Amino acid sequence: MKRFLCILISITAFSGSAQQSISLQECYDLVTLNYPLAKQTQLLEAQNTLETAVVSNAKLPQLSLDAQATYQSDVIEIPISSIDPLNKDQYRATFSVNQLLYNGGATGASLALKSAQLKTNQKQIEVSLYQLRQQINQLYFSILLAQESKLLVKAKQEQLQAKLDEVRAGVTYGMLMPSSDKVLEAELLKIDQQYQELESSKNSLIETLGSLIKKPLTGATQFQNPLIEIKVQPELTRPELELFQYKKEEIAHSERFIGKQNAPKLHGFATGGYGNPGLNMLDNSFQAFYTAGVKLHWNVFDWNANKKQRESLAINKDLVDTEVEIFKLNTHIELNKQQQEIDKMEAIITADDAIIDLRKDVLLTASSQLKNGVITASAYLTELTNLYEDENTRVRHKIQLQLAKVNYNVIKGL
Repeated sequence: MKRFLCILISITAFSGSAQQSISLQECYDLVTLNYPLAKQTQLLEAQNTLETAVVSNAKLPQLSLDAQATYQSDVIEIPISSIDPLNKDQYRATFSVNQLLYNGGATGASLALKSAQLKTNQKQIEVSLYQLRQQINQLYFSILLAQESKLLVKAKQEQLQAKLDEVRAGVTYGMLMPSSDKVLEAELLKIDQQYQELESSKNSLIETLGSLIKKPLTGATQFQNPLIEIKVQPELTRPELELFQYKKEEIAHSERFIGKQNAPKLHGFATGGYGNPGLNMLDNSFQAFYTAGVKLHWNVFDWNANKKQRESLAINKDLVDTEVEIFKLNTHIELNKQQQEIDKMEAIITADDAIIDLRKDVLLTASSQLKNGVITASAYLTELTNLYEDENTRVRHKIQLQLAKVNYNVIKGL
């Protein structure tokens, strides 16, 4: 009996130092690193680099080459005999350079907007990866439950085997009824079935978790049982709140970019060419030519399109504020639910402890009675099963308490 109680007390201790071991935090880190969605962070960065380069190229000289050959049905003729009429077939090749000199800061505003969009998109990925934590919690603590239930079944099996040896000795010496050992043997067979069911369930859960975090895990892997404590912190630290802030910053950058759209734009240009005719239309021959200058463009009136775009962005900002309100409300509701679950499980576990203490006393008495032939093996088995079921219930409640605590911390953003 003492051996059985010692095993029950130590069911949460995992030796297996030479075996592969993994913690809950490692699972968090691995899913953040290996989940397929995580690859999008680098892809978005590469995409942003390309788009930024395109926008930055607006500051560089823009080069263009044009060539054309035309035939006209008629040409301008000057009624002076000494001036030959133009050829109806005309040719021209030009090389042009355009340089943006000033656009009111539109390029800088566009680059700032691209950077803000990248931050928003990457934070959205971080949020999605963070939301996988509750799924990992469910799998991880289900594995812990199966792991500890196996230890408990093993403890019951060893206790029952020891008691079976005693009963067989009693049957041999005529102190107990001949059928007493058969009851215990049948129960041992049932325990083997329970053990196999737990092993199969655990392996299925491990395979699912391994696929999620992209790490090979086996039935021999030891899952560390974390000591979870609720951290007292009044403010939420969820990545969603940072995402909402990034959305607001993106809207602010969009407003600045739109405000720059109607700013005056000044370009410098130069064009060199060769053609027939050249710039001198009265010279009917191939000539080289060039032009250079500056050009100003200012969209003075756009029928309030710019203003309406900024008003639309202001509405978007209000929508984000509403999302923040809804998120905080729902999160606090979830926190309250988890806190109630924690309080409930702590009260239940206190009752479990009292029940198990009583069960142990009853089983100790039943063990002595069976040894002296006062009760049957079936009566002893009933008390042993009662203790085992209550121990198993307490293990389940403790896992549920740990799960509620870790979910509380995840919801809080800790």
